[in-house]
Amino acid sequence: MFTARSARARISEPPPTLEQAPSRTLGVSAQLGLWGNLGISLLLPVAATFIVASGQSLLATLLAVVVGAAIGSVLLGLAAAAGASTGAPAMVLMRGLLGARLSSLPTVANLIQCVGWATFEVFVIAEAATQLTGGPRWAFVLLAGLLATLMALRPLGVVRILARYAVWAAVASTVYLLVQVLKQPLPGLTDGNFSGFWVSVDLVIALPVSWVPLAADYARHSRSSGASFVGASVGYGAATIVFFALGVLAFKAYGVSGFDVIGKLLLLPLAVIAVLILVVDELDEAFANVYSTAVSAQNLRPRWDRRYLVVGVGVLSTALALTVDAQGYEPFLYLLGAVFVPLTGAFLVAFFLLARRSRHSGWDVSTTAPTRWGMLVSWIGGFVAYQLITPTALTGWASGWTDWWTARQTSLGIPSSGWSASLVSLAVAALLALVLGLLPLRRPAAAPA
Repeated sequence: MFTARSARARISEPPPTLEQAPSRTLGVSAQLGLWGNLGISLLLPVAATFIVASGQSLLATLLAVVVGAAIGSVLLGLAAAAGASTGAPAMVLMRGLLGARLSSLPTVANLIQCVGWATFEVFVIAEAATQLTGGPRWAFVLLAGLLATLMALRPLGVVRILARYAVWAAVASTVYLLVQVLKQPLPGLTDGNFSGFWVSVDLVIALPVSWVPLAADYARHSRSSGASFVGASVGYGAATIVFFALGVLAFKAYGVSGFDVIGKLLLLPLAVIAVLILVVDELDEAFANVYSTAVSAQNLRPRWDRRYLVVGVGVLSTALALTVDAQGYEPFLYLLGAVFVPLTGAFLVAFFLLARRSRHSGWDVSTTAPTRWGMLVSWIGGFVAYQLITPTALTGWASGWTDWWTARQTSLGIPSSGWSASLVSLAVAALLALVLGLLPLRRPAAAPA
């Protein structure tokens, strides 16, 4: 009996390499629980304090949250549906977009972002735990890194636990904190203006879109593409709206930003228990990024065992969390949007529109997938459009990047605010992908011999 159960458990988990087919065990409820938990994050209230522009009304900010979450979560759901229909991980899907060789470009970018997100998640867990208990931060960093790594070794088992138990405890804690914050004195809903509205939308979009390059890593285990779309878009979208709103309201009520928001929430009655639950729940974001880093690396080396990769990534993220600079969080979000929003636009057009018009059925995810330079041009074009609308605000040694793009923005007469860089770059990349992708189909057929 023990042997049979052990065998079933092994089958239900992802295979160690990309040479084996994925198990298809996740239904709608499991994926709603997974993405709902991933959207329930203490990072979102912290990030929410960055989206409130000077003079912006509470109504404008909350509307930006809803609009950004809706756009970002739909993109996330479509990416998840693509992973479910092919059974391929996210970065392997990029072979069909760019070709096997060029897929290494988004893969490297995704490796950097996954390690970065895992590091920030471990950092936030340790920061919150330190404020809760007064213990040493380094000890909580090590503990969080260890637990996240262990969870990443058995990801599908963790998904089922999240859906059955963790999500309900997190929802109850969130509702309690939201009700308590609403009891605080808040400004009038329409006091202020809509200045910086689309910049606020951009930052909200960046959160769901940052998961797009990871979505298929979990959706490939879905029983259907419809289940993966509903689970990702509804689960993550709803959680994003609630947690961004919590951060915005806390910012308006207490007048603090960044990680000080967490400190203020801890002062609420019984908030220690609620925040403690959310701190524990935060582990799922860390584990998901650790796991996806390993799976992304397999696009470069398909025969590498994901379990050894998980351990290596967990150690690296934990080490970085001991020295991370939290002040780089906001530009980090904008940079992610600049890279992955246009990539998402090009991918969705190529997968859902161009692939169906091609003479060759299916989406080529083989190691011999041909290079598609047109799709690379589409991605780069969207990235350039993003930087021209909103240059990523880097500081220190990287400030020259911001200065250069700002100068180009000025010379071209592009307004420095008021436009959505995410929507513009998404549209530019999608349009370029559509035009360049259709060009081969419009070539006249060769005359018969």
